[in-house]
Amino acid sequence: MARVAVLGAGSWGTALSIVLADKGHDVRLWTYRKEQAETINTVHRNEQYLDAPVPEQVRAFHKLDQAVEDVSAIVMVVPTKAIREVCEELNNTLIQQPVIIHATKGIEPGSLKRVSQVIGEEMVNYDTEDIAVLSGPSHAEEVGRRLPTTVTVSSLNTDNAAFAQDLFINESFRVYTSNDVTGLELGGALKNIIALGAGISDGLGYGDNAKAALITRGLAEITRLGASLGANPLTFLGLPGVGDLIVTCTSPHSRNWRAGNMLGKGHKLDEVVDQMGMVIEGTRTTKAAYQFAEKQEIEMPITEGLYKILFADQEPREVVDQLMNRSKREELDDISALQGTDYLS
Repeated sequence: MARVAVLGAGSWGTALSIVLADKGHDVRLWTYRKEQAETINTVHRNEQYLDAPVPEQVRAFHKLDQAVEDVSAIVMVVPTKAIREVCEELNNTLIQQPVIIHATKGIEPGSLKRVSQVIGEEMVNYDTEDIAVLSGPSHAEEVGRRLPTTVTVSSLNTDNAAFAQDLFINESFRVYTSNDVTGLELGGALKNIIALGAGISDGLGYGDNAKAALITRGLAEITRLGASLGANPLTFLGLPGVGDLIVTCTSPHSRNWRAGNMLGKGHKLDEVVDQMGMVIEGTRTTKAAYQFAEKQEIEMPITEGLYKILFADQEPREVVDQLMNRSKREELDDISALQGTDYLS
């Protein structure tokens, strides 16, 4: 069994700690808040983020150097905006060179880098190709209850991908491998945009027909952008794409859906963030994807509409009206646009 540090004691970090502990690993869960670490170690729960017992073999630390001492793997689950800061601190802390696996679903606005690219850029003695990524349809609330869950890990370093698969896989947490790191990361990040839209649609009371259309056309947008950046379009038909999209757009477990639902009911973004008290990755990812679409000259009307709601203070109903009154087009134009790729030619 391995000694593993999980960096980030939110709902997802806590859930992954439970998975690793069930596998028999020595798990060290890091949070920057001393009082949170003490609570987890005393009552073996992290109730602010996840309503599930935390196994006793999960020990919480608030000092990073202690959390990563002599570990063979680091699982990074901090928000996108904190990745560079944590990597800088790791550079000053790590003596050994453990495998790094990240499970953060986001894109860095401005640089437009995927999380593995950010880690590879910041970490001394690591290349981007060595970083492993874990993603897929996986609500922390259900993983923490050990309900059946299936995810995918990917790394250009196939040994690290196999290591990550073996590290996590157990009776209730099935893990596949993939060689499409780009598709895995983009699928996990971009679906949060569509989940915000699905929540807004439900908040407006637009019904199942509208949400089904939003999910389907949202998948087309994600695939178009992903293919333009080198991802395999077929990845978006698997667990990191359709799978994650469905679970995030249809469940109140999803913080992005909940945030969108509040926006649809008339709440402003600042108010939503204050009430939820957790990071809503979809808001940052919407900004990054909007910038990506402009840079790649990719048509992403749903993303553009959400950008207007989040950052230009446009009313959700106005955006829906604009989407419904776009010019006529052929639905399969999206597939035709991919025919020239290596994957579909």
